[in-house]
Amino acid sequence: MVRIVELDKTTVRMKNPDHVRGIISSIKKDGVNKLQVISDFDMTLSRFGWNGRRCPTSHNILDNSQVITEEGKKQLKDLLHYYYPIEIDPNRTLEEKCPLMVEWWTRAHDLLSQQKILKGDIAQIVKESEVMLRDGFNEFFDQLHKNNVPLFIFSAGVGDILEEIIRQANVFHPNINVVSNYMDFDDDGILRGFKRPLIHTYNKNNTVLNNTEYFQQLSTKTSIILLGDSMGDLTMSDGVTNVKNILKIGFLNDKVEEHRGKYLESYDIVLERDETLDVVNGILRYTFTET
Repeated sequence: MVRIVELDKTTVRMKNPDHVRGIISSIKKDGVNKLQVISDFDMTLSRFGWNGRRCPTSHNILDNSQVITEEGKKQLKDLLHYYYPIEIDPNRTLEEKCPLMVEWWTRAHDLLSQQKILKGDIAQIVKESEVMLRDGFNEFFDQLHKNNVPLFIFSAGVGDILEEIIRQANVFHPNINVVSNYMDFDDDGILRGFKRPLIHTYNKNNTVLNNTEYFQQLSTKTSIILLGDSMGDLTMSDGVTNVKNILKIGFLNDKVEEHRGKYLESYDIVLERDETLDVVNGILRYTFTET
């Protein structure tokens, strides 16, 4: 019988607890050398809020920083107010949303590219921001590193920013691989654009992973723990061949009553307004403990 006390937290919801325990048990049985973790970053590994205030995403960190002009900030905010309701609209299809997300990200990246952002300023921009990783992040990153479990971070955010966040938290271990939107700097270290492919909320799947060679190298890693906070995160493991066990854990950060049903249909474990990695850490601890 799988006994993980963290699953009894009041923030935890499961449509089928027995099924969840079955997957966890199977992951443990198959062993740590078969495991990989695939995770979103913003609002999944980073906190959604703190002390009643929203924490910034990797895009917000740039948007709100001193290096963006007031006019630039206003234009970025206008884009957010126009496109964000579309992104989370439960009544629009993916087919409708995708081109609009490409449009949003492209316009935002173009605006940022006009701001003459310096590569050398990134560390300071992150340092001055209010970003926070979820409580328990040290144990999460360290457990995976110590047990040689690959952590694949798949993010529609800004790769340079999120890498810097992890670096400043002293948890950027060699087992981490990031696919995200990376800035393209010229020889003088000035931002001139973003590298391709463009990754937005709804194309986090193998269409943007070049032949998914990362997953081909990991073809023996047939157990997956997937962490996300949106419906778009559910496709992050699409590039993995021969998956045997997959446990999908979803952070439901906002509009909980409205989205609960959909999340419970899609994720095995739903964590409602839970700013910690307690449940994930409990499952990892159980998996890594010798029986």
